[in-house]
Amino acid sequence: MVILNKIYTKTGDKGSTSLSDGSRVSKDDIRVETYGTIDEANSIIGIVRAYTKTSELIILDTFLGSIQNELFDLGAELSSPPKEGSKGLTIVQQQVDRVEQEIDQLNINLEPLRSFVLPGGTPASSYLHLARTVIRRAERLMVQLSLLEKNSVSLVSLRYVNRLSDLCFVAARYANQTGQGGQGDTLWRPGETNNNN
Repeated sequence: MVILNKIYTKTGDKGSTSLSDGSRVSKDDIRVETYGTIDEANSIIGIVRAYTKTSELIILDTFLGSIQNELFDLGAELSSPPKEGSKGLTIVQQQVDRVEQEIDQLNINLEPLRSFVLPGGTPASSYLHLARTVIRRAERLMVQLSLLEKNSVSLVSLRYVNRLSDLCFVAARYANQTGQGGQGDTLWRPGETNNNN
């Protein structure tokens, strides 16, 4: 159990922070940037959930509640430098499988896409698109971290964030089609404002 009695510690005032094993690194360390980006995505999903309490979007709220908890698990995994023989909190394949099932469940009644989707629409959809792009950034950072530090990011965790960005995309489409005031997706119209076309 985590107990936080005091919020400020002053230990980071000179630009360093502690990882979960107690070692100190610069706040611009790639590991800190990576789990910080996961935290950023989690915060955006928290905003999404402010718009998913309605009966037609409650399924998204349920899915996203689990994901928020898993993103904390992933942040804990990423804040732990790899140690031989040590197995801390990790994302597991079962979680990846569940996210895939949720994608399929949301996607089954959506109109087939005939173009790329412009981010926007309902508030839930708009924030889901924002979460999707931040999760993609987190994925890129995880790949970079795994290249810099061997065995520092599990393949299952990489799979998880990849599926999670897909879920956010499908959930954004679902919110635009199903949510209150939803008008469906706005599709990209290539060259629409280009007078030479």
